[in-house]
Amino acid sequence: MNRPDISIEELLPHRDRMLLIDEIIELDDEKAVTGATVTDQWPFFDGEVVNSLVIIELIAQTSGISNGWVRIKEKGKNSEKKGWLVGIKQAQIFIDTVPLNTRIITLSENKFKYEDYREVLGIARIGPDIVAKIILQLIQEH
Repeated sequence: MNRPDISIEELLPHRDRMLLIDEIIELDDEKAVTGATVTDQWPFFDGEVVNSLVIIELIAQTSGISNGWVRIKEKGKNSEKKGWLVGIKQAQIFIDTVPLNTRIITLSENKFKYEDYREVLGIARIGPDIVAKIILQLIQEH
């Protein structure tokens, strides 16, 4: 896996408070690894922590990184950034909350792909600990 020279904003339509990822660590056509640090601007922030449900969005955005990379390779940097409808097929989240300034490393890997449908396995870690394993179903609008 490598790290192409491309910005997060070129890959994802998310901006401002909804853009949670702050680093692309690894990237290829089927998977991505990203880093994100919890800030007081994140959704679900209550003054001290964020609800761990936000990890679902981290996995979805990490999936958008690799699938956005494929879009750029096939259609170019100026191609339209279409969003994906996301469904949760299975979720195991092993923590309730995530403290401010915590670094989360997220892996998202396409396990099944057919046209504009993806089934994605996501794993989130804090340090060496796995804090979530989630399978998402993604469908891209036409």
